[in-house]
Amino acid sequence: MLPHERGPFFFVIARRGAKIRAMTQRVLVVGAGRVGRTIMHMLSYEEGYVVCICDARPDVAARAAAEIKGAKFHDGDVSDVVELAAAMEGMDAVVSAAPFAANRAVAQTAARSGLHYLDLTEDIQVTKFVKELAQGADKAFVPQCGVAPGFVALAGMHIIEQFDEVHSLTLRVGALPDQPNNRLKYNLTWSTEGLVNEYLHPCEALRDGELTMVAPLEGKEELLIEGVAYEAFTTSGGVGTLCHTFEGKIRRLDYKTIRYPGHLELIRFLVHDLGFKHHPDELVRIFHRSIPATEDDFVLVSVRAAGMSDGRLVEKTYWRKVEGRHIGERFFTGIEVSTAAGVCGVLHVVLNAPEPPHGLVRMEDVSYGAFMASPFGRYYGRRDA
Repeated sequence: MLPHERGPFFFVIARRGAKIRAMTQRVLVVGAGRVGRTIMHMLSYEEGYVVCICDARPDVAARAAAEIKGAKFHDGDVSDVVELAAAMEGMDAVVSAAPFAANRAVAQTAARSGLHYLDLTEDIQVTKFVKELAQGADKAFVPQCGVAPGFVALAGMHIIEQFDEVHSLTLRVGALPDQPNNRLKYNLTWSTEGLVNEYLHPCEALRDGELTMVAPLEGKEELLIEGVAYEAFTTSGGVGTLCHTFEGKIRRLDYKTIRYPGHLELIRFLVHDLGFKHHPDELVRIFHRSIPATEDDFVLVSVRAAGMSDGRLVEKTYWRKVEGRHIGERFFTGIEVSTAAGVCGVLHVVLNAPEPPHGLVRMEDVSYGAFMASPFGRYYGRRDA
C-alpha cells in the first residue's frame, strides 16, 4: 500500500482541521500488571478519560486503582467471562494488557458488548483470531498496538509516504538497559517469556517482494545511533502485518531486534549449542534466576527506507529513544512508557475519529500524524523525522 493506495480510515483520522468529538470516554483496562498500570496512569492524567482497571486477581486491580485518587476497579475475577462482561458494562473501549492467552476471551466479550477492542499481543494465532472476529463488527478491533508490533509500523508508514516508490524498509527496535554489566549486556526489562519466544520462532520478511519466513537470530548487522554501537538480528513478531500489506510492492522488508554487541553470540550458544530451543521454559527460569531486572532502561526505534523520490534514488531514516519518566507522581520505565503510549495513542485516534472506524484496523491504517498530535504523541517526541 503506497501513499496513493491508502484506505478511507487513514484519511478520515488524518484530516487536518477535522472536528473532534468532545466527550468523556470510558475505557476498561484488562490486566493490572506493569503495562496495564502504566496505561491506567497515562489515560487518567489526560482530560476526557475515565478508566476502570480489572484483573484475574481483584486484589491486584484494587492496589493499582489505589495509586490514583478516584480511579475505579472491577471487584471480580475477570478470567470468568461473566465477570469480564460485567466489567465491560457502560464502557466505550477495552484495552487488553493481559497475557496473550486471555485475549481471545477479552476480544469475544468486547464484540458481544459492542466495545472497541485494542491489544498488545505479538502472538500470531491470537491476532488471526482477532482478525476473524473483526469481520462485520461495528466497532474497531485493533491488535498489536505496542511498540513492535505497534508504533514501529506507524513510523514505517511515515517514512514510506515520503517516497514515490519504496525499494526497501527496515524496522529495528530494542528494549535495552542503560548500564549493562554482564556478558549478555542485558537486563530484564519486560516479559521474559516474550523475550525467549521472539528468539525461537520464524520471522516474516519480504525478499524480492515475496513473503518468506527467515530464521531467528540471523542476519546480524551493526548499527550506530548517537555514536553508540549496537547490533541487530532477526526475531519474530515485531513486523506486525506489514509484510502482508506490502507483499509485491516493496522488494525487501524485515524486522530485527537491537542489542548491545556480543549479545547475539551468547544467545546463539544458549539456544543452539546448549539446546534450549527445545526447552524454552527452562531458559526462562534461568534468565529469571540469573539476570537482574532493571528500571534503568530505554527503548530505541529505528526505521530506514530506500527508494525513488522526485526521480532520484534516496534513503531516509527515522529514530526515537524513549526513556523512563514520571507520569503523575510515579516513575515508569522506558518499556512501560513506550508500550503504553503506543496503545493509548491509537486508542485516542480511534475514539476521536470524526467517523468512528469499525472492523479490523491495522497499525498501518492509523495516521502517524494523528497519533503524534494526540496527547500521547509526546511520549515519542513531537518532532518530524
